[in-house]
Amino acid sequence: MTTETRDIVVVGGGTAGCFAAATAAQEGLDVTLLERKSEDDGGHIACGDAIKGKSTFPDVIDREYLRQESFTNENIQRALFINPKGTNYDIPFKDGSGAVVDRKRYGEVLLEETERVGAEVQYNTVIKDVVQNGTVQGVRGVQNGTHVEYEADVVIDAAGSLSLLQDKVDFDGTNYDTNVTYQQFCSAYREIIETPEPVEYDDAIVFKPTEELGYLWYFPRTKTEINAGLGFQMNKPPMELVSVLKRDLENQPELEGAKVKDKLGAALPTRRPYDSAVAPGFMSVGDAAGHVNPTTGGGIPGAAKAGHWAAKVATEAISDGDVGEAALWEYNHRVQTDFGQRFAAMDLYNIFGSAHDVDELTNVVTALPGEMLIDLMGKKGAVSMSLPEKVKAAVVTAFRTRGHWGTLREAYEVNKLAAQLKEIYDEYPTTPSAFESWQARRDELMEEVYAVTGADPKY
Repeated sequence: MTTETRDIVVVGGGTAGCFAAATAAQEGLDVTLLERKSEDDGGHIACGDAIKGKSTFPDVIDREYLRQESFTNENIQRALFINPKGTNYDIPFKDGSGAVVDRKRYGEVLLEETERVGAEVQYNTVIKDVVQNGTVQGVRGVQNGTHVEYEADVVIDAAGSLSLLQDKVDFDGTNYDTNVTYQQFCSAYREIIETPEPVEYDDAIVFKPTEELGYLWYFPRTKTEINAGLGFQMNKPPMELVSVLKRDLENQPELEGAKVKDKLGAALPTRRPYDSAVAPGFMSVGDAAGHVNPTTGGGIPGAAKAGHWAAKVATEAISDGDVGEAALWEYNHRVQTDFGQRFAAMDLYNIFGSAHDVDELTNVVTALPGEMLIDLMGKKGAVSMSLPEKVKAAVVTAFRTRGHWGTLREAYEVNKLAAQLKEIYDEYPTTPSAFESWQARRDELMEEVYAVTGADPKY
């Protein structure tokens, strides 16, 4: 067996892994990124491809090169919610446009940039186990058919949803979040299709509800190239993803004669971020730590930030000669007081939705004002409208949702709890010593959520 020694080893070449490795390299550390795919397949990841933009990405790679190479549609101006039983819901973006990317090229550029700034990237490497003796000290696997071992001061787990590494690490005596089950995840499938004629919604990201608390999406990469996919919650009965998508594609006149260019499936977290994603010598980032918007599945910006912050904190810990849990804890604090609080708040709407059928949810959702829905699903995690706007919205929504006022009342109660939850996450502890009391406060609020919604406990 070949043994290599590094300061940091990153497992997984997605967004989080690349930003972690690139950041560590720019900090002057000896870092290797291990990717299970071949170099030709590197970057090929199932994704919706929609993204707000590159402005929130950490400045450790050539972001303009990334945009030029992979942003194929930068004119996304609105979100279109398809109501199968009523009027469609068109919501313009008020604060700039979004984009849709060629995810394969996007991933390739990230890997290219990771190498360019000084990190080593090793493809065809399948990790089988971790090296651990009190702290995680490395990983073992097979690289191009040869058994290899990498020793490292810190291992960064960017291996995606339900990461194998988390099954191998002994987390006893740590605060690492092991309250993770497959029911907290979503199974998703997408196809890239080429249409004979341009679609009319090339300036929109299109959503359509499905059974089992899922949704179909149509995200236009170009006027004729569409990312079409769907997902469902794994705590619901299984959905035949391929056949459901096929039926919906066949029912769209504008997609008649479309050719499938690529198809891929994946699992993604639709849960709050891990309460703690660090253990001695070990850190998890991106999908491997639940860093995904649980209502939309969007995870690229959070993954980029998480990878960057993990590497920055790990660099300082290595420099100080201490890679224990307390030394890595600052990474948790950065995540939870930033996008972590928003994602945790959005998770409450996911819990609320699990207690209602899709028709009722559709009726309530399509009655909400557009700005309110955007706040809830992505921008803030709770409604931020002014008092007059809230009063007007309440009157209009109440009129539109006659027959569903009980559900609407629950939704407003959940919104208030989401705002309170964000305040709790603002006070996420700066050290592990205060973690247990913080969890108790958060869990007390979660009991209120379950009481209001009637939903089964998720955690």
